[in-house]
Amino acid sequence: MRVIGGKLRGRRIPTGGRIEGLRPISGRIKQSLFDILKERVGGSRFLDLFAGTGAVGIEALSRGASFACFVELDRHHVESLERNLALAGLQGHARALRGSAVDDLCWLGYRSGQSQYDLIFTGPPYKDLEKRPLALTVPALKRIVEAGLLTPGGWVICQHQVKEPVAAPAGLELFRQVKYGDSFLSFFRSPAPEP
Repeated sequence: MRVIGGKLRGRRIPTGGRIEGLRPISGRIKQSLFDILKERVGGSRFLDLFAGTGAVGIEALSRGASFACFVELDRHHVESLERNLALAGLQGHARALRGSAVDDLCWLGYRSGQSQYDLIFTGPPYKDLEKRPLALTVPALKRIVEAGLLTPGGWVICQHQVKEPVAAPAGLELFRQVKYGDSFLSFFRSPAPEP
């Protein structure tokens, strides 16, 4: 994986080879995501759930995010992320934490040092190790809302399978969806207050 923009543009992110169950974001989808986010990234607090290689959060840091938190369940991925952050000189602006994005996320503010985030990205696996389809996007969205992780005016962006039904839970509204092959990028925000 390579960083495609910002101060680390062109830097390779070591992934340790192909890892069973890990589906890194494609360069095309990542480029499109950051083309849409543009100036929202600079100075933002960025949360990368189901972080895997950390490619999305590292891209955000490269493009000027002030802080990025990476949440990943697999211990080996977290250790690899910590090494990659250190190699890129980003460890002072980031935290890599081991945890589940579909369980209670109330612990996140305490462990990351950030109670809320301006941009939250979720890229859960599409299938389990037995190749059975997973549907983790909506449970993760619910946990984000329950933990109050999104700043007012912030966005949650979910990469998910086209076949996975995704509806906005109470507290979020879907305002944009872009299709890339078998994937969607779905954009959510807090609903506007009623007059």
